[in-house]
Amino acid sequence: MKTTAIAALLLAGLNAVAGDASQAVFGAPNVNAATFAPVGTLDVLSESSFTTLAHPEFPQYSVRMKKSNFCDEGVGAYTGYIDIQARHLFFYFFESRSNPDKDDVILWTNGGPGCSSGIGLLMELGPCRVVNADNGTVHHPESWNSNANIFFIDQPIGVGFSYADYGEYVSTTEEAAQDIAAFVAIFFAHFSKFQGRGFHMSGESYAGRYLPVFAAAVYDQNPRLIKAGMPPVNLTSVMIGNGMTDVPSLYPAWYEMQCSPASLPPVQDIKTCVQMKAALPRCTKWTKESCQDQFDLINCGAAMRFCFESIYAPYIATGLNNYDISKKCESDNLCHVEIEEIVKYLNQEEVQAVLGVKVAEYNSCSDAVGYNFALTLDIMKGATEYVSALLERGVPVLIYVGTYDWVCNWVGNQAWTLALEWSGQAEFASQPLREWTVNGKRAGKTRSAKGFTFATVDGAGHMVPYDKPKQSLEMVNRWITGQPL
Repeated sequence: MKTTAIAALLLAGLNAVAGDASQAVFGAPNVNAATFAPVGTLDVLSESSFTTLAHPEFPQYSVRMKKSNFCDEGVGAYTGYIDIQARHLFFYFFESRSNPDKDDVILWTNGGPGCSSGIGLLMELGPCRVVNADNGTVHHPESWNSNANIFFIDQPIGVGFSYADYGEYVSTTEEAAQDIAAFVAIFFAHFSKFQGRGFHMSGESYAGRYLPVFAAAVYDQNPRLIKAGMPPVNLTSVMIGNGMTDVPSLYPAWYEMQCSPASLPPVQDIKTCVQMKAALPRCTKWTKESCQDQFDLINCGAAMRFCFESIYAPYIATGLNNYDISKKCESDNLCHVEIEEIVKYLNQEEVQAVLGVKVAEYNSCSDAVGYNFALTLDIMKGATEYVSALLERGVPVLIYVGTYDWVCNWVGNQAWTLALEWSGQAEFASQPLREWTVNGKRAGKTRSAKGFTFATVDGAGHMVPYDKPKQSLEMVNRWITGQPL
């Protein structure tokens, strides 16, 4: 999707061919657990062809993986596909620059729904960045693989380099979660050196809906893995950046960000603010009745349409960047011209050859995926209950937000974190916001209790690792090592 990705998704109301054939097959689906043969080490993977990994516990799934020498020549770099019969999810994997044999593992997904994690890789937190497609990539010193091994996944089916053979698609987060959980289990089963490592699930934007559900699927799957003699996944935390975890909390927050000095002086004219203020009670009441108290697909869709036309559309009409309220929108690719260069780069034949992919056209975001999710109103299912359940089971959750983001802003994210019902709610809500610093300088504000942390990042927009790379890396390093912000 383009500049108004989420607006287009909700106001509407509602492929590719793989590269080389496999080199070898390990733990194929037709063997039993007793004869399962794990790969054991990444060293056996080839640069010229894919190696196929499977496990009898997941007969409908397999993983193709190869060395790619892509992006960061100083570490092991790999690409591959998660094959779910006729569906194929593409991923990148980079080993840690520090200590790959001991460092934790991070999974990253972008949002949309329908946007490629190539954005996260090549613009935000990956080992390299694309500034000019014709000049290739440049080294990114503040990459999150500085102290962690990291995956970037194009999901669900139809996103980025991911594809389906016969037009299959996924239209709900719960469906997508099963594919991610199976992939994670197969990966850890095959590569023994990563077993038991801390595993962190991270992402931004619509990943605020994805990640709590994905993490729950990974957590709930562990008893099955243990029963099958597989290593359980050490789900250590969830990290959500500028997430769309609870849409109803964003409606009044969109008004506040436009019409009050929540982050910057008001950007909207007084007449429009008055009109939006008058529409808010109807918006919130209608949403509560038709989307929350009792989910009604038709009425919930109508409520969302009203809310977006009343509160979202006026902001888009200003021409401002809905991912950074301090800037004008400069591109049809999520308002960022940098993404245009990424698209050009990933459409180069020589780049796709290194990755092991071949597509008719790589796009940063898929309108078709967004539309399919819109038809189920997946976005209104929310994920706060999943966050609560994870916290109750001892899985820490970090919610971080750039203060200049408009679409998934800090006001709305703070609101739902304070309202979240769980055993630590009173302690969390009673904590005042305090400053957190990097190199002695304020980086933002934070509150935390019993494994739940909310943090703002000053001066960052929707894509925090892009806008504030040093602060975001310090935040992640502290988080995965158990240090307070």
